[in-house]
Parts: sequence; C-alpha cells; structure tokens
Amino acid sequence: MFFLYNLLTYISIFFIQIIALFNKKLSLFVSGRKQSFKILQERISATDKVFWVHVASLGEYEQGLPIMEQLKVKFPSHKIVLTFFSPSGYEVKKNNTIADATLYLPMDTIANAKQFLRLCHPEKAFFVKYEYWPNYLNQLNKQNTPTYLVSGILRPDQVFFKWYGGFYRKALNTFTYFFVQNEISKSLLNQLHYTNVEVVGDTRFDRVSQILEYDNTLPFLEAFTNHKTAKTIVIGSSWPEDEKLLANYINKAENQNIKFIFAPHNIKKEQINNLVQSLTVPTVLHSEHQDKDLTQYRVYIIDAYSILTKAYSYADIAYIGGGFGAGIHNILEAATYGVPVIIGPNYKKFQEAKDLITLGSCVVVNSQSDLDRIFNELLHDEAKRVKLGETSNHFILKNKNATDKIMKHIQ
Repeated sequence: MFFLYNLLTYISIFFIQIIALFNKKLSLFVSGRKQSFKILQERISATDKVFWVHVASLGEYEQGLPIMEQLKVKFPSHKIVLTFFSPSGYEVKKNNTIADATLYLPMDTIANAKQFLRLCHPEKAFFVKYEYWPNYLNQLNKQNTPTYLVSGILRPDQVFFKWYGGFYRKALNTFTYFFVQNEISKSLLNQLHYTNVEVVGDTRFDRVSQILEYDNTLPFLEAFTNHKTAKTIVIGSSWPEDEKLLANYINKAENQNIKFIFAPHNIKKEQINNLVQSLTVPTVLHSEHQDKDLTQYRVYIIDAYSILTKAYSYADIAYIGGGFGAGIHNILEAATYGVPVIIGPNYKKFQEAKDLITLGSCVVVNSQSDLDRIFNELLHDEAKRVKLGETSNHFILKNKNATDKIMKHIQ
C-alpha cells in the first residue's frame, strides 16, 4: 500500500505540473514549491533550534497562530518554520512576522520528506487540524521527533474509520499526542485504541478573542459608516452564489441608512466586476476610495486582503459566505465582536457553526426569502439583534484557553 501511495503521488505531481500551465492557482502551487528548499537553506542553519508548524491554508494558519505566538514567548531562542499546502494560504501570509521561514510544503515524497527534515531538523512538529502526510510523518517518527496534532477534528466519514483505511490509520501511529476539538474526535480515536488524546477545544477561539484587544479602527470605514451611526451588514468571504442573493436584497432595500461592506473570498477583477454590475445602488471599491465622499455610497467592496477581520468591528449583522457552495468560511471572527451571524445551508462540517445555531446566534438561510426575512427582522428588532450578538461573544469567551492547555503539555 505504501508503494501504491508513493506511485500515485508521483503521478499526481506529473499531472499537476501539466495542468499548472493553464491554471493560475496551480501555477503558484507548483512554482512556489520550487523555492521551498532554497528558503530553508537561507533561513535555517544547522545549529538552529527549530519548531515546525504545518497548516493547510488560511483557516488553519489562524488556528496555528496562537501556538506559534506562545512558542515564541516560551522558547525565544528557537526558530519557527511554517509550511503551507495551499496557495490561498501561503500567498496571503507569506510575509507574516511570526515565522522565521515560511514556505510551501514540498510534495509528500520520501525524497522530499528526507531533504526537508534534514534542512529543517525540527525539535518538535505541529500539524494543524487535519493534515496527514504519510511520508513526512513516517520520517518524523524514524527520527523520534515529537509530533502533535493541534485543533484536530475527526469525523466518522474520514478514511481512518473505513474498512480500507488501514494505511492511513498507520499514519496516526506517528503522532506523539492528539489535541482535539471535541469529545467525538476523542471517542473516534479511542475506538482505534489511541489513549494519547486530550480534548482542549479549538485554538481559533484564543486567536479571535485577542482581536478585541487591538485597535480595529479603519478610517475609510469610519467615514463610510458615518462613524458607526449607520446600521451596517458586513459580508465576509462571499462567493457568487451568496452575492446573487445579497445583491437582490440590497437593490430593493428601502432604508437608505443601511450600509453594506463586502469582502469577497475571491478578489479577481472579473468577479469583483460581476459583483459591481449586479448592484444598482451607489457602490465604491476599496482600491478606488481615495478622495471620495464615502458617506454617499451604500456599498463598500474590499478588493484587498487582510482587512476583513477589522471590518467586522463595524458590523451590526455579519453574513459569512460559502454556505451555498463548498462550505462556510470562518464565522468566529465575526462572532467575537458580538454580532448575529447569518450563513448558508452548507455548514455541517463546522462544529462552531452547529454550536452557535443551537444557541440561536447563528441563523441559517436556505433561500432569498429566508435571507430577506432574517435581515429585515434583525435590522428592525434591536433588542433581539443585541441579545444574539451577546450570545455570540459569550460563546467565544467560554471556549478559549486551548492554547494554554497545549503549551502546558508540551513544556
């Protein structure tokens, strides 16, 4: 089985390189990995003491960030190597200041794993949420490197729990300890006879709870929202399926004192143009907002990265995109500001969404009529809006401190 896995990995690499010639995202995926070993050689010396943190993409980076911050505090003489699998994470966070070296994880071949670990030589390794790369894990195990799963979440439909999942179950043997988000994950691992498991929760709660400690003022949104006097709906990580419903609502909304802030998931020019063209109310792009009277616009579209987190501080209601497609994006950043959260129907893989739905502060919409009704209800019923927002914030505060539990163990 191990031979078959490696064969399929090489076949995948071959086809990815071909497809990358015609696909911009895959082109980044391929070209970025050509620099990985060079970055390691330049940033990490043979005498450095190193921690390695691996994340899949942007969401997992947010989960790994509290761990990296604490590693810096507790072990100031160590360096951190941060690896990404996906371009959508790496391209946004490649210039972060927390890691000493940030790079794409080379594809999971035996040769790559050996070379990576020779250059990185981590003292400890942290895999965030659900990244399991058999060759890397096997080599870490051979080198007796303590390896941890952080903010892990397991589900019965994963390959580990299928009759044909023996090969991947062996990969789990390499973990020194599992820090999981919930009791279901612990129970599933217990069924496979793993006892080196602790339920600590999701480190993202620690990350988002810190947001309120920062200055989240954005002068252009201060102007746009009339210094927060206008009721404002912030739409985070929207996809075209979300934007169609939202544009219909915005175009027919009669209250001129309602403002809308979009932060689309994809800021490619074509998608931004499609969104602008779907709107019939005064709309301004972030990239073109200079020297304009922002109070005269109803919609502000953020066609740039790394602004959304602070933008949520201007929300009375937050709509999180993805629920009419592959799945919702991060709802915790909005919830920490104490606002009701609206999502589409595809949320089943996200425990935090299910928890907030149970509490009532996250509302699911399945259609245009649902969205219209919920927005109108929350905009006009301030008492309900405030109550649901407080529930969101209390949920965040109740679930933080996962990072402290992890650090106490590994120290």
